[in-house]
Amino acid sequence: MHFQEILERKRDGKSLTKEEIQFFVKAYTKDNIPDYQASAFLMASYLNGLTIDETVWLTEAMLHSGIVVDLKSVPGIKVDKHSTGGVGDKTSLIIAPICAALGVPVPMISGRGLGHTGGTLDKLESIPGFNVNLGLDAYQRLVRDYGICLIGQTQEIAPADKKLYALRDVTCTVENKSLISASIMSKKLAEGIDALVLDVKTGCGAFMKTEQDSEELARLMMSIGHKMGKKVTALITDMNQTLGSYVGNALEVIESVDILKGQALPEQKDLVDLSILLSAHMIILGGLTEDLDEAKSMAMKSIEDGSAFLKFKQIVEQQGGDASALDNYSKLPTAGEKHLMKADSSGYIKSLNALTIGKGAVYLGAGRIALDSIIDPAVGLIVKKKVGDRVKAGETILEIRFNDESKLNDALPYFNKSIEITSEKTAPLTLIKKTILGEI
Repeated sequence: MHFQEILERKRDGKSLTKEEIQFFVKAYTKDNIPDYQASAFLMASYLNGLTIDETVWLTEAMLHSGIVVDLKSVPGIKVDKHSTGGVGDKTSLIIAPICAALGVPVPMISGRGLGHTGGTLDKLESIPGFNVNLGLDAYQRLVRDYGICLIGQTQEIAPADKKLYALRDVTCTVENKSLISASIMSKKLAEGIDALVLDVKTGCGAFMKTEQDSEELARLMMSIGHKMGKKVTALITDMNQTLGSYVGNALEVIESVDILKGQALPEQKDLVDLSILLSAHMIILGGLTEDLDEAKSMAMKSIEDGSAFLKFKQIVEQQGGDASALDNYSKLPTAGEKHLMKADSSGYIKSLNALTIGKGAVYLGAGRIALDSIIDPAVGLIVKKKVGDRVKAGETILEIRFNDESKLNDALPYFNKSIEITSEKTAPLTLIKKTILGEI
């Protein structure tokens, strides 16, 4: 096959065959197709779309571009969670230790920040010494011995996705249901799971802006999972404002640890509620109970009795991290400067736009503007208010932590644009939009 001919067909909106998609994935993985041609393929797919068959074939080709891990030696039903990405979304750091502490094995292979959204690996790497680059032998051992492992994609796991994931981030081809589905599901199916809970975000800070698009994405991923013999549950959740109150890699570790210690603040209730709900669905898929309320109680108990935090400390130690930093936050990267954004009038918070806050955080240094951008793990912001909250003139809404004043100046227009105050009372946002329990 000649890839230029395949590219022409996709450019013209024609459907590709399974063999053509397999050819593209294999050739690009082996560096036989340059980035500029792969970028053109991604843009053509983004603009013209992929059929359901093309999406399934792309997922399969990416899945089998590397090794599919065998975790049959690990007792129990292996369950993972995946979020489609949001601002302040650090639920993985909370729910993985909760479920593992209860006996549900959680093999979690995660990604880095994509566009304006944060990445689990970037957060974990803000813990001094934490190694997300373990080999598959260590990955299998930790899941077997400790019920949890938190790593990035190895060279063996869906290498095609690893290359395409980075390329999508810098070619503005992220927000496409088929490309998102193939990326997520190829990686998740390769990690050796039996079941998966999907947290599909919706709203201004999500890749899917409407509930309809989010539900379509959820059902597409569920279809792929079911075709591969996996149990899948999906939640559609709000991403019009940041989840929790901390944004930025080390800051989000602190927030997650505080919640695992049972020390959540009132403005972090949304993060706590979502983390407990996601954990509960993982507990159900893990076979511990069929009752949602009981599963939520089990998740809360693991926080109250300290077992979830202990499990997190355990995996931090096992992956080379300094677990003492989870008790002494001064050992985590800390920004040297602080800037307070205050309300210019009294009223109610009408909007705290997650998209512009996320973009501001990227320009501050918490995310990547280019493929080779270096993240500053210390910078970020603390959101002091939520939509619907009463605010007085002069009261702090955003507390920005920064190291570079020029980057702060680049970020401030986005933070300013994110805040809207109204004199009329506004209702809090609804966090859980819909739950899809396996039906297609």
